[in-house]
Amino acid sequence: MRVVSPGKIVLVGEYAVLDGAPAVVAAVDRGVACDVSPADRRRITTPDGDTRFVAPALEAAEAPPAHYCFTAWNPPKTATKAGLGGSAAATVAAIVAARQLRGVPSDPEAVHALAHHVHHAVQGSGSGIDVAASARGGVLWFEAGEARPIDAPMPVVVYAGSSARTGPRIEQYRSLDARTDFVAASRAAVQRFREDPLGGLADARAALDDMTARAGIDYWTAGLRQIVALAAEHGGEAKPSGAGGGDSAIALFTDPETRSSFVTACRAAGLRVIPTHLAAGAHASKE
Repeated sequence: MRVVSPGKIVLVGEYAVLDGAPAVVAAVDRGVACDVSPADRRRITTPDGDTRFVAPALEAAEAPPAHYCFTAWNPPKTATKAGLGGSAAATVAAIVAARQLRGVPSDPEAVHALAHHVHHAVQGSGSGIDVAASARGGVLWFEAGEARPIDAPMPVVVYAGSSARTGPRIEQYRSLDARTDFVAASRAAVQRFREDPLGGLADARAALDDMTARAGIDYWTAGLRQIVALAAEHGGEAKPSGAGGGDSAIALFTDPETRSSFVTACRAAGLRVIPTHLAAGAHASKE
């Protein structure tokens, strides 16, 4: 049996989501797979031997004896991670695999709740938005721990050329005393995104730019700035996705022609475009 669990791309609302403000996230078809085979005890295999998330997830889900082999599912061809939420996807994959093996009916809400509990206990911080995307799939409006499906355009995802650690940036954000104005600006940007995706994206980027400068967060890299500049040159809007400092950026356009010209320009500049499609929540697969 194989279970696949999608990764995520945050469209708008990063950082402020930690203070209960809304964010929009999309589940994408690049995440984690768990292949399950017979064994006389519970065995776990991961690419690097790290079982911090999957071992407690299997325990919490009362996983039967079996060999649970975790691998990247449809990974982007980048030298390092692209910030698509691997630990959350792995946690969700473990829980769904255990439930499948036990014959427990699929229930994205129950999977989401248990996976969030496990992931937060191990990580010690975070909003849970990445867990929601992996468990539920599609595009979600996420606010104060609750998620509901919405319609939103899928962006172009571009790797910025280096990976980044989220944890230290979250700590810097939480140490910023004056966050009220940023949270309000982020909330307004997310609300605008529903009706005007490009305008909302631009507003979110401006709010993040101001906040991260005040908090001393290492947010921008040369690669991220290049992606934003190329999007503007081709009539679109772009912003980093996630905590910044590397990983990936997203870009939106008003028509297929400008989107295509942006993709061509990125490739000509040596930037890696990561083809992504909207994905369903974690599920057993016939792959």
